[in-house]
Amino acid sequence: MQQILIYSDSLTWGIIPDSRKRLSFDKRWPGVFEDKLKAAGNNIRVLENCLNGRRTVWSDPYKEGRDGSEGFAQVLEMHAPLSLVILMLGTNDFQCTHNNTAWMSGQGMAKLINIIRTAPIEPGMPVPEILVVAPPSMLTPKGALVRKFSGAQNRSVGLSQELEHIAEMHHCHFFDTAAVTAASTVDGIHLDESQHCVLGAAVADAVVAFNILKN
Repeated sequence: MQQILIYSDSLTWGIIPDSRKRLSFDKRWPGVFEDKLKAAGNNIRVLENCLNGRRTVWSDPYKEGRDGSEGFAQVLEMHAPLSLVILMLGTNDFQCTHNNTAWMSGQGMAKLINIIRTAPIEPGMPVPEILVVAPPSMLTPKGALVRKFSGAQNRSVGLSQELEHIAEMHHCHFFDTAAVTAASTVDGIHLDESQHCVLGAAVADAVVAFNILKN
């Protein structure tokens, strides 16, 4: 059995836009992704490590543990051996508590990639393949997210291009969520249930196309 770790934030955790509720595993994109790969005959297990508010490398002044680089090496060690790590982060780098640019968020992703490549896994275990997934472009924040993401839409312009550049530089696979779905029109940030379904299927297709899961 091949294990796939998905390391992400609330967009993957499955928060229902404009609520504090969560989609069930089979409705959020990691579950759809797992089901499609298994239906295609792949013996895989998806491991989710998704935390609401997680940044690439920045802390949240109001909530502990939101710096995605802290403790990441131990997460990798904990779940080894891994065939693939999927990184889908960046949206929260643009919360109002930060004055980040797309380039800065890209550099945060580069740090996470380096952590994967240097994590203290057991001798003889494989260094996993890496798939960088650019989150959907933000729309105008709505509802409870208006103040939290004030100015985020403008600051995040160009994020997918920066992440693609980082992936290319570090010899990682890349998938742009914007190719198949936008953010939810309900809150401008997260994904609706139907969008989770589309994304999960598309990422599964990308993994197959990249020939990442070798039997």
